[in-house]
Amino acid sequence: MQTNIPNTLFCLVFMLFFNLVLQAQETGNESIPVEAEQDTVAPAVTSDEIIRELQQQDSVKVDSVRKPQFLTSKVVYSAKDYMRLSPVEDRMYLYNEAKVVYGDMIMQAGLIVIDNRTNEVYAYGIKDSTGVYTQKPVFTQAQRTIEPDSLRFNFDTERALVYNSRTQENEFNVKGQVTKRENDSVYFMKNVRFTTSEDVDNPEYYFYARKIKFVPDKKIVSGLVNMYIADVPTPLGLPFGYFPMTDEQTSGFIIPSFGDSQYGYNLQNGGYYFAISDYADLLTTGSYYTNGTYNFELASNYALRYKFRGNLSFRYEKRYNSQRGFPDFSEQSSYNIRWSHSQDSKANPSSRFSASVNLGSSEYYRESINQSNIGNRLNNTLSSSVSYSKTFSGEPQVNLSLAARHSQNTQTQSINMSLPTLQLSMDRIFPFAPKGGTKKGLLENINFQYQVRAENQIQTYDSLFFKPQMFRDAKLGAQHSIPVSTNFKLFKYLSVSTGTSYEETWVSRTFRKSYDPVLDDEVIDTVNGFDSYRTYNFNASIGTTVYGQKDFGKDKKIQAIRHTMRPSISYSINPGFDQFYDTYERQNLGATDPEDQIELVDYSRFDGTLYGAPGQNFSSSIGLSISNTIEAKVRDKDSTATEPKKIKLLNNFSVSTSYNLAGDSLRLAPISMRGSIPILDNKLDINFGGNLDIYALDNNNRKIDKLNIENGGSLFRLTNGSVNFGYSFSSKDFKGDGQENTDELENETFRNGGRPDDLFGKSIDDMNDEDPFEGNEEKKAKAENDWYNFEIPWDIRLAYSMNYINNRRQNDISSHSIMFSGNVELSPKWQIGYSSGYDLVNNGFTPTQLRFSRDLDSWVMNFSWTPFGPYKSWNFLIRIKSSALSDIKYEKRRDRNFSL
Repeated sequence: MQTNIPNTLFCLVFMLFFNLVLQAQETGNESIPVEAEQDTVAPAVTSDEIIRELQQQDSVKVDSVRKPQFLTSKVVYSAKDYMRLSPVEDRMYLYNEAKVVYGDMIMQAGLIVIDNRTNEVYAYGIKDSTGVYTQKPVFTQAQRTIEPDSLRFNFDTERALVYNSRTQENEFNVKGQVTKRENDSVYFMKNVRFTTSEDVDNPEYYFYARKIKFVPDKKIVSGLVNMYIADVPTPLGLPFGYFPMTDEQTSGFIIPSFGDSQYGYNLQNGGYYFAISDYADLLTTGSYYTNGTYNFELASNYALRYKFRGNLSFRYEKRYNSQRGFPDFSEQSSYNIRWSHSQDSKANPSSRFSASVNLGSSEYYRESINQSNIGNRLNNTLSSSVSYSKTFSGEPQVNLSLAARHSQNTQTQSINMSLPTLQLSMDRIFPFAPKGGTKKGLLENINFQYQVRAENQIQTYDSLFFKPQMFRDAKLGAQHSIPVSTNFKLFKYLSVSTGTSYEETWVSRTFRKSYDPVLDDEVIDTVNGFDSYRTYNFNASIGTTVYGQKDFGKDKKIQAIRHTMRPSISYSINPGFDQFYDTYERQNLGATDPEDQIELVDYSRFDGTLYGAPGQNFSSSIGLSISNTIEAKVRDKDSTATEPKKIKLLNNFSVSTSYNLAGDSLRLAPISMRGSIPILDNKLDINFGGNLDIYALDNNNRKIDKLNIENGGSLFRLTNGSVNFGYSFSSKDFKGDGQENTDELENETFRNGGRPDDLFGKSIDDMNDEDPFEGNEEKKAKAENDWYNFEIPWDIRLAYSMNYINNRRQNDISSHSIMFSGNVELSPKWQIGYSSGYDLVNNGFTPTQLRFSRDLDSWVMNFSWTPFGPYKSWNFLIRIKSSALSDIKYEKRRDRNFSL
């Protein structure tokens, strides 16, 4: 039964209890201990009987001097079997599924005893018919729950004694033999074990402390503490311990890992974490090797809600090969800077700032001793972009962008930078368009724009990066463009577009060329100062779309095939601007004819400037292209489907070329072919491409104005070609319920400019930070399947690429490789991953990585192995999963160039 009694009635009840206590004291009666009453089974007393007994009491007998204590909140109580009131003991007994609610406190237990003399409550479990101790107390206050074997609580002081309490605080499960609750904020505990294991009574590991002070949501402060693994004490212990339990960021030390390599014994990635504020932090880590080699990293994350977020890192490394004084001693330094910044789209709709920076020494990813991801070493390009854009609303709308860009080839160590690039554009203006309705015809569709692009371009190398010479060789220029265009329909089915463009180019320096007869060489003089040239051109195109369909009947498996063609013809004309060209005389000492000993050399002072020189020769060309798509309608395997299924047989197969009307020879450009063949819907597309040339080669492999077929060859000469595809599938595909999550494919290699998958391998740091078994809760819930799988989940990713080159009779396959990666879950607790490939040109395996992960419930074990190659290495780590105890780990590494 369950009863709700108002505060006034409870006051009368407690006045009665208080009177009974005085009478008992006057007659010398002593209260019976609670322990003696635990197994007492008395007849139940209903709430109606309690009220009748209250009405029979003489209110005059109540001592008016002693004030009864009033409860500050309504009490709700219930019990399944009985509620018994003992006037002699001044106690109330609630038995079997008993529950008391007082304010924000809820108490549930098998037996609850309320002692009104001491204003205390006792809660115990009860034994069932088999003798098992069940219905242990559960004490809840606000958001905190304690599950002890028994407890004692005082309503006045709100203090409590709890025996074998079990509670969860953040990621910790805490069990204490005796707990004294001082208040809602401080607990003192004796003989305590705390762990992140789900089963606090039988954990895989725990920390044992004799005495602790426990401040919920803040900290645990302990005396002597030891670590136990499988109930076996370990030598890992501290005279005192401090365990933060707040959700807020806190500063603290980062424990380094120990290892050895060709640079000696080392401590890696130790440091300090600074929780600067709620908006920013700072991570400082470093490594030191016994031969003097060292590196350090500064990394910071920052965020302001609804405004922006980003991260910044700087890494520096100093390497010493061999030992000082040895002939093979050398030293080398490298660095890397990364910055990522993104602005919330709601912060300012009219302006946006973003940054993605990855620059530094070209050899950093290849040579770094602290680089944990083999995939980063395969990246050949570093790129950066920092941009700001602003939109000025109005008619017309004006868009402004300012950007700094960087591109770096780590193989050649060449660097191209734009510091900065300014772009300004104005929306299209239709001067003859009607004020309302759609635009029709040639005149109404006439439109023009204005665009300007100005940039300061720098080309340099690693050795000159940010040195004065780098800025002296910068190229500064601006290009203004006013395109005018229109479009209209011709004969209803033909789409015609035509236009012209006027461009004006400004430069900050030009180059004057002359001939030095003494040196017998060309001399180039730089002329600083503003200069400009102007160009214009004309273009037109006409195209249409043609459909063709062959029906086979709705009763056929293939019901119809549809062919879509999009042919187009374009024409462009570019005048020659020879007014911007000059000549100088040059001696040809090898000529025997006196008239040929002097030759005239044409040059433009704009050669070598940012946008180059304008075209000297008049050009007029026709472009031809056709795009094809072939689709089929097939009967759907689903008998309930009302429409046939559409599949693509050939997607965007295009053929294009151009013919130079103004040329004297080699008028037809190579024929370009591109397309893709869908094999599996949304899974596998084979992409192909190539160029065909109709002209022949001479004995020196130079193209001549003679058809290849006339030179004894075929009609076309294949100059280059490529084929590539990527395919991924898993065990889920054979069930029909698997969709690949592309977010999971992003790894450290992708963030550094590489592939967005694990075909180049996984970062060791990413493996160590993630839980490979996250999401297996349903499997773990089935105890009978914890050690084996009825079905073994797996996934595979493949990438194939082949490039062929034959423009000078090489007949050479320049690159031909296949890469593969995947994961196999042997059991809910064992996972194996691999990444590798084979180079069919060099007949060897590409960098290979094997990964092993073992779920140890509260722990996780990772092992990464690169078995061969220049980056042969391995890494072993076992750690606690919980982020609160992430520093409790054992890690062992063997860096590259070490034999296993």
